[in-house]
Amino acid sequence: MARLKVYYDGACPRCVADRRRYERLRTHSDDSVEWVDISGKEEQLRAAGIDPYLALTELHVEDAQGRIHRELDAYILLMSRTPALRTLAWLLGLPGLKPMLSWCYRHWVLRRLRREGRL
Repeated sequence: MARLKVYYDGACPRCVADRRRYERLRTHSDDSVEWVDISGKEEQLRAAGIDPYLALTELHVEDAQGRIHRELDAYILLMSRTPALRTLAWLLGLPGLKPMLSWCYRHWVLRRLRREGRL
């Protein structure tokens, strides 16, 4: 399976819990997903072509071809690799649902960052 690099906020308890949940749902143990904690890694993010502010406010996933997928597209790519999450990934991508979920996701993340004093 092609390798993915997932840039996630390791200072976010929910993000860490989501990572653990994803790893438990994997049907087999593999190393096809590399998890990169973005905390304090502004230069590494810039070198990868990722704006550090956007990395804090949106999930970013780099595919095997080096393309960066953001926000819900990143979740869809990651979740579609796990049988237990494929249906949810498909639902997230529905044209009528995706914009609304995207707005909710951004609102939730910005609220969390303000509450934590990290925005």
